[in-house]
Amino acid sequence: MIARLGQIVVLGAFAAFAMLGTAHAATVVALGASNTFGKGVSRSQAYPAQLETLLRARGLSVRVINAGVNGDTTGGMLARLDRVVPKGTSVVILQPGGNDRRKLAADNTPEIQSRLGAMGIKVVMLPNGMLHGLPHQPDGQHLTPEGYHMLAEQLAGEVAAALGK
Repeated sequence: MIARLGQIVVLGAFAAFAMLGTAHAATVVALGASNTFGKGVSRSQAYPAQLETLLRARGLSVRVINAGVNGDTTGGMLARLDRVVPKGTSVVILQPGGNDRRKLAADNTPEIQSRLGAMGIKVVMLPNGMLHGLPHQPDGQHLTPEGYHMLAEQLAGEVAAALGK
């Protein structure tokens, strides 16, 4: 019974330490449209999940939240900003995409950047130009798992720098 109780205390202390480590992880939110969501691939193959893996491999305690929505416009991103960017977020990767132009909608990118800046959140821009030259799915718009990995590799240094690492 005493040995068992000791195991419980040790396991409890380990669990508390693990929760503390998670609680202090920097939060990064990937806010965007279908290429942030990862249209056509699994959630683990989308660039936000791959970016989290790459940053953790660098020794960073980080959680990357995928707040991408297929077909979203910057108006939609602005409307859900407070809902998808938790308090304490360190960095937002903003991928406006091309849906504003396609849907003849206003570009709200400057307002999103301004609101994030007012909250003390650093913004890393992901312009559509970063997608050029990467492997795409047959639709020509969305990346393959390999393409998303290459994109995550391109973003890793910039996000780490924004985190001060």
